[in-house]
Amino acid sequence: MLDIKLIRDQPDAVATALADKGGADLIHEILARDGERRRLIKEAEDLKALRNKASEAIGQAKRRGEDASAEQARMREVGDRIKALDADVKAVDDAIEALLAQVPNVPHPSVPRGKSDADNVEVRKWGTPRQFDFTPRPHEDVGEALGLLDMERATKIAKTRFAVLWGDLARLERALAQFMLDLHTREHGYTEAWIPHLVNAETMLRTGQLPKFEEQLFKTVEADEGRTLYLIPTSEVSLSALHSGEVLLERTLPRRYTAYSPCYRREAGTYGKDMKGIFRNHQFSKVELVKLATPASGYDELESMVREAETVLQRLELPYRVVERCAGDVGFSSAKGYDLEVWLPGQGKYREISSCSNYADFGGRRVDIRYKPESGGRPEFVHTLNGSGLAVGRTIVAILENYQNVDGTVTIPTALRPYLPGLERLTTRR
Repeated sequence: MLDIKLIRDQPDAVATALADKGGADLIHEILARDGERRRLIKEAEDLKALRNKASEAIGQAKRRGEDASAEQARMREVGDRIKALDADVKAVDDAIEALLAQVPNVPHPSVPRGKSDADNVEVRKWGTPRQFDFTPRPHEDVGEALGLLDMERATKIAKTRFAVLWGDLARLERALAQFMLDLHTREHGYTEAWIPHLVNAETMLRTGQLPKFEEQLFKTVEADEGRTLYLIPTSEVSLSALHSGEVLLERTLPRRYTAYSPCYRREAGTYGKDMKGIFRNHQFSKVELVKLATPASGYDELESMVREAETVLQRLELPYRVVERCAGDVGFSSAKGYDLEVWLPGQGKYREISSCSNYADFGGRRVDIRYKPESGGRPEFVHTLNGSGLAVGRTIVAILENYQNVDGTVTIPTALRPYLPGLERLTTRR
């Protein structure tokens, strides 16, 4: 979350920076609460000073044998007022904390102005979209015709926006995950982790999912404990919270973590959008990338993270483009971010397959991870970064559409052949 000192010192600058992103209206409300807090604290401190002075006078009066009962009674009233003021300060602190949790991160000065993804800026393209000698079909048609993608049975056992992958398509899912993990751990220096897929509300709050994205989350309640646990919308949540409350040594940074996990999202507000196939499902899998870095290296680590995600698409020979997200589309916690958009010939356009972001110290402060500078001095908050490396389901979508053949089969990308021994094409399930 934002540093309250930044809001106190530069309220107008913060509000202006949030004009495109939203949340500017909260800044002045926080300032008003903060002013109230300081007034209450000053009154409490003045009364405590008065009580201390009176206590000394009462002690002297007693030693002289004088009656101090009236003054003692007055100080009891003062004590009651101090307790009430302390409770009021606690209430205001809680209110400020709740407001701060709703304020998005301030975009980096280099982030383009804009209100929506229509204002995002293309940075570069890679690869040339394949020229088909037939009309390419969308992935759902390709997969269902092969008998490998089954939306009907998934709906029967769950509801819409779930999928069953059969046979070699299920193998492709596993192969892609293993390929991505091997690339990121062996070549890019990430440490793989297997993490909890259910987390508590505190973890969701610290990683910026609550309260902003409450309606997008699936959750469950432990009947015997009455405690809510949330299904992770991405393994970023668990990876980013691993060192919550810790102080790391600067020489151990950057930390680079990766995890393969299922992800669960309600997709509230998207009814009617991408309803076919597996592009936007309630359950999907992803290989996530998370970094913890110093402020001096945070933005360099963002650029390298984008290149690492790009490498997956390049090895799979899938055309894509990189766009920088504008201020209105950069995301609640993000200070700066990029999207990788893969070419989908069945749709005739580029679609998002990865987002990479630097949350800067907004993330470090929220999740409470600091590092101790080698040069000495007080611990500082780390920069937290995350990105998809990649979304496995959307990579399957891209392969089905880009590698489809006129006979309905799908060629397996060369880079995946070692992970799928003997399989060169997806063919009709027998």
